[in-house]
Amino acid sequence: MSSETENTDTTGDTGSDSDGGHCSTPDSDGEVAEEIAIVSFGRKMDTAEEIKEELADRYEAIEILEYHGEVFEDHWGEYDCFVGLMASGIAMRKTAHLLDDKWEDPAICVVDEELTWAIPITGGHHGANQVAQDLATMGAVPAMTTASEAAGKQGVESRAKAMDAHVVNGDSTVKTNLAVLDDDLGPVARLDGPRAVLVGDDVTVLKRNEQEGCVLGTGSVSGASTDAFLAAWDEALDRTEYDLEDVEFVGTATRKEDEDGLLEAARELDLGVVTFDKETLLDHEGPTPSRSKELIGWPGVSEASAIAGGAEQELVLEKLSYENEVTVAIGR
Repeated sequence: MSSETENTDTTGDTGSDSDGGHCSTPDSDGEVAEEIAIVSFGRKMDTAEEIKEELADRYEAIEILEYHGEVFEDHWGEYDCFVGLMASGIAMRKTAHLLDDKWEDPAICVVDEELTWAIPITGGHHGANQVAQDLATMGAVPAMTTASEAAGKQGVESRAKAMDAHVVNGDSTVKTNLAVLDDDLGPVARLDGPRAVLVGDDVTVLKRNEQEGCVLGTGSVSGASTDAFLAAWDEALDRTEYDLEDVEFVGTATRKEDEDGLLEAARELDLGVVTFDKETLLDHEGPTPSRSKELIGWPGVSEASAIAGGAEQELVLEKLSYENEVTVAIGR
């Protein structure tokens, strides 16, 4: 899986729609791949089976298709992403005539038999980058060429994935991703409804996939371990009516966005990480006093990020401290 990070300002919500669309994204048809097909030559079937076994718990369905000249054409539109266990040139030649619309076409990622490189060919922001990152757990190097990822920045499609949302107006991402490259996009704003919003073609609209989930607001000491984060989140959820599958994402502060333990814990649980800037957290400060406000001017991260990230912006569980390493609060 992948963990994503977003610097987010929150003042409302755009709503939710959990069904419809090929990839559980009713408007844009998919920043997330859920059903994939591994296309392999017969002699490479053992490797295909290894990939399927490794990725099985990260996708709703994984099928293995034996390669023949029309295999992509025969199954075009049936899967969110094809994983070609083959040379990139073969996949390119056999699919080029099928490509029509990047928001509708399946993504394609190729990987060599030795699992050295995982190369998204088409649909990088629509599942191929995600699959390449998952193949990295088997040793493959993700060779992502989408501009934002190549520059080490997070495109709006990746931001949507981190926030368990989808892009409503796909054509807008050309301009908004250019703004990402120029560090000129700014934070994501949220709007409460019912409300009508008029936008131009340089405004990307994100819509939540779920409305009833929760947010794990998380703070920590520097260098907190992965196990501490996992245990803290588990303990916090046990004190509520929510389970792990109800978690939309992990919320934290921008100053914690490089915490290795947090990022690895999120990866293990297939959760996105959304970071909030200081001003946003101050606007959503929780009820529990925090010394960090006195020392460095930041409010308590866990409660503020849980409130800021929740669809209802309500606190369900106040700050819980685990082993003096990690603090957790839960919002909705």
